[in-house]
Amino acid sequence: MIKLNVTYPSGEGTTFDHDYYAGTHIPLCNSTFSPAKTEVDKGIDGPSVAGVTFYFESMEKMQEAFANPKMADVMADVANYTNIAPVMQVSEVVS
Repeated sequence: MIKLNVTYPSGEGTTFDHDYYAGTHIPLCNSTFSPAKTEVDKGIDGPSVAGVTFYFESMEKMQEAFANPKMADVMADVANYTNIAPVMQVSEVVS
């Protein structure tokens, strides 16, 4: 299992619309990526205001998701809910 974590670091002057993110952006991502599972986080305490984890059955499935032509729509939509540059981490689930 491969997981992709996307986090949004908090900082002075940053903005983030959690309702838009959960209600519009994440459904767009799910329809584009077709992940095995998705978890959305709203930061309470720590370095990030929000995050999402997408789970993929394999690295190949994740790469296929990123090759989807609708990926451009996903990236363009980021400006609709935040001014924060997302931080991405790809990991292998080992237990």
